[in-house]
Amino acid sequence: MTKMREVYIIAATRTPIGGFGGQLSSLSASELGSIAIKAALEKCGLQDTERVSEVFMGNVLSANVGQAPARQAALKAGLPNSTPCTTVNKVCASGMKAVMLGAQAIMCGQAEIVVAGGMESMSNVPYYLPKARFGYKYGDGKMVDGLQKDGLQEVYNDFPMGNCAENTAKEMNISRQAQDEYAMKSYQLAAEAWKKGLFNKEVSPITIKGRGNDTSLVSEDEDFKKVNFDKIPKLRPVFYQMGQSQQPMHPTLAMVHQP
Repeated sequence: MTKMREVYIIAATRTPIGGFGGQLSSLSASELGSIAIKAALEKCGLQDTERVSEVFMGNVLSANVGQAPARQAALKAGLPNSTPCTTVNKVCASGMKAVMLGAQAIMCGQAEIVVAGGMESMSNVPYYLPKARFGYKYGDGKMVDGLQKDGLQEVYNDFPMGNCAENTAKEMNISRQAQDEYAMKSYQLAAEAWKKGLFNKEVSPITIKGRGNDTSLVSEDEDFKKVNFDKIPKLRPVFYQMGQSQQPMHPTLAMVHQP
């Protein structure tokens, strides 16, 4: 039996994590993905982009992104039209599955160099008008939140995904106070890490165009600077009476694999 090849990640980067409706909300998922892909290729020193065998990018909330989000991201990053591209949608693990598919392609001898990662823009998910195509005959219409329907609602039993976290907290006897303390500690550690420059090598800054010739540089994650620790214990539970909530964000990651 032929031995499968070993696979190495030779470069990895991510964009800053934007807040919901925040600094990165003017960029689509594919635009964020292209920034990460281009930065990853630059980090590994790959100038001949035709050497990239394939691109795998995870993207869950694809409504209004346009056809083939992975291909959009690849082309915007400067890869040639001949590069095969695949978009992966399996909810939370889409980006990880994209990395797995890229590694498997190299292991099996189907690819030499692969770009893989994930991209998302929760701020840009539209609302839907399910009956608008053929007209509303009579009475009120209903708008459906695409972010909730396609990203945060458990489709088989029709409940918010936050309920799963609440069920786990109840089963494992994790109190609201413990969750709050963990959340605050997480914010504090993030702030400390940024202060020490620990994320500088993994994050690729983004230049945002404003009005006229104005631009702004986003080089750090957004939400850790906005937190109000006094308000966290007083936040109203979203799911259950003793519950917690989940904050939508915009993470984008790209990796370059090579045998």
